[in-house]
Amino acid sequence: MLVATPGLRPLFAWALLGRLHQAATPVALSFLVAGWTGSYAVAGAVGAGLTIGLGIAGPLRGRAADRAPAARLLVATALSYGLGIGVLGLLPSVLPGAYWPLAVVVAVLVGLAMPPVAQIARAAWPRLTSGQALQRVFTLEASWQELLYVVGPTIAAFTVAFFSPRSATWLCGVLAVAGALGFAVAVRRAGVDTPLPRAAGGGHLLRDGPLLSGLTVSMALVAAIVSVDLVLIAWARDGGRPALAGVLAGVWSGAALLGGLVVARWTGPPRFPLRILLTALGLAALAPAFHQSSPWLVAAVLAVGGVVIAPTIAANNSLIASLAPAGRQAEAFGWMSTAQTLGSAVALPVAGWLLDHVGAWAATALAALIALLAAGLALRVRR
Repeated sequence: MLVATPGLRPLFAWALLGRLHQAATPVALSFLVAGWTGSYAVAGAVGAGLTIGLGIAGPLRGRAADRAPAARLLVATALSYGLGIGVLGLLPSVLPGAYWPLAVVVAVLVGLAMPPVAQIARAAWPRLTSGQALQRVFTLEASWQELLYVVGPTIAAFTVAFFSPRSATWLCGVLAVAGALGFAVAVRRAGVDTPLPRAAGGGHLLRDGPLLSGLTVSMALVAAIVSVDLVLIAWARDGGRPALAGVLAGVWSGAALLGGLVVARWTGPPRFPLRILLTALGLAALAPAFHQSSPWLVAAVLAVGGVVIAPTIAANNSLIASLAPAGRQAEAFGWMSTAQTLGSAVALPVAGWLLDHVGAWAATALAALIALLAAGLALRVRR
């Protein structure tokens, strides 16, 4: 299917490669800053700075991509991002740990310079294909993205182990620059570099009721999913088996990849509320599994419930694409990134409090409730 559409196959491949660094960078930075300052709290602050920059940049970079040639924007942001990552990797070598607030500032600037590969790619799919083929592209993208969440941290961890945290950080910068530049070339060759005409009378996107509802659903959905990621780490660590977190996360991502590849072959429009409901049921089943403290049971539930994750994310991306006004898709996906960042920022501290004071089952139950809320909100979205 990807081969049949001219320009789509290399664009799809580079859209994934251009995002590989995103999953690896937080791991590399955590090791770098923790080794520099001796504090995981400071490492978290630097990671938060990067996230804040990403949240602010999402709609700004998307709006820029809707108004100017995408390849030019990708080159400019890639070079700026690579420079910022290079500075972050160098700071521990030239400054004592007491200067860590400077790293937070640089991290915010790095986040602001993130190449908008995801926004541009998701805005390009409807320009290259449509109908059921478009649904398949969104599903395949969400499926293979799950693999990035396994490969990226693994690359960073191995580089830290065999070389150094600074090498891992700089490698992430190299991956970001190379991926964005390769994607820029693919964008031009696919003929989607020039912006589309904008819809007449366009105001602020957050005043668009249906789109705002879709963004709210996206925020709740991602908040539920990232809460479970935190639960897996905490549950494995508290059980004295921290390496188990990586295994369980791999099971979940593998199930999502498999589910996405299977669903990509289906025909018919996606039933988004039903997919979110199935996601919520899968998360709800995890709560008693964590309470039983059986790794095999948790892995089995993750394997079964995980198959709907990628199809659900794909349906969410397709919904945002259909709700965005003409010529403003990249900006809409930028706002989606910001909404998802906000959802994570709100949900993770609450999930952490439940982990500290109640248990893994309670944090997972909260994630299931958030997903159930997202399903209810999705029923009210009108395309």
